[in-house]
Amino acid sequence: VMLRSSLLLVLLAFSATAAAEDFDYNWLAFGYGQTEFDDIDVDGDGFGVGGSFAVSDNFHVFAQYEQADFDFDVDGTQWNAGIGYNTPLSEFVDFVAQLSYEYVEVEQPLVGSIDDNGFGVGIGLRYWATPKFEVDGGIQYVDLSDSGDDTGFGIGGHYYFTPSFALGLTGSWADDTSTYSLRGRFFFGQ
Repeated sequence: VMLRSSLLLVLLAFSATAAAEDFDYNWLAFGYGQTEFDDIDVDGDGFGVGGSFAVSDNFHVFAQYEQADFDFDVDGTQWNAGIGYNTPLSEFVDFVAQLSYEYVEVEQPLVGSIDDNGFGVGIGLRYWATPKFEVDGGIQYVDLSDSGDDTGFGIGGHYYFTPSFALGLTGSWADDTSTYSLRGRFFFGQ
């Protein structure tokens, strides 16, 4: 009985520590990723930069830029910007919804440059699995003017080395693509 009581106290203290940290929506991120197009067997890798800034307790703005080099001398550029809504569902979980403008450009020496734009809508969750490890996941729908629409989902984890820096691995899967990324986040808001 004494062992169970001690274990319960340790778990409660652990949970209280995890709950003490609110989710921060003020960050800059830098990352490296690999993308595979399933149907046409084309792979590529590249770098990206992004950020988020809290404009109030429940709203944030965000932007992201990615550039990748693919097989057959194809270059791809993608960026988005938008507004997000975030609210706690519990001490450990935040709900996030985002609306974004999306832009994509593909360049190939023989074909030239093709670009497209549209909008994106996403929902997801951020979860404190431990006081230093955050898990996030969600679903995103993107509708581009000429290229059509696509729905994908993603999941990732970030380990917080300090309150100001986390390193994470993410994966996302859409109808024809799979993307895996390693990224660092630098927080500046809390």
